[in-house]
Amino acid sequence: MAGHRIYKMSFASVYPHYVAKAEKKGRTKAEVDEIIRWLTGHDQAGLDAVLADGADFETFFAEAPAMNPARSAIKGVICGVRVEEIEEQTMREIRYLDKLVDELAKGKAMEKILRRG
Repeated sequence: MAGHRIYKMSFASVYPHYVAKAEKKGRTKAEVDEIIRWLTGHDQAGLDAVLADGADFETFFAEAPAMNPARSAIKGVICGVRVEEIEEQTMREIRYLDKLVDELAKGKAMEKILRRG
């Protein structure tokens, strides 16, 4: 199954693409990091360690300190699929992150992205 290949991709190999997408639209690496920390419960040192370790997506999400329960409020379409309808847990977590970075790149306020307002 094609989707399972992404699980084994290094999170660190995709991370620069998240940052580049945000920066291309005038947003910052710090904002991308804030989104990832909000989603996963990592502090900045933990996120930096995961990036250095080269963990795959499956491990990255499985070993996250505290997945944010508010992530269930993330709705909408990413890559042609409604995130709230994805049944497989790891793929849903990946698409949650994709959706948050997409919202950042589209200029949405951090308060809205982080489901605070």
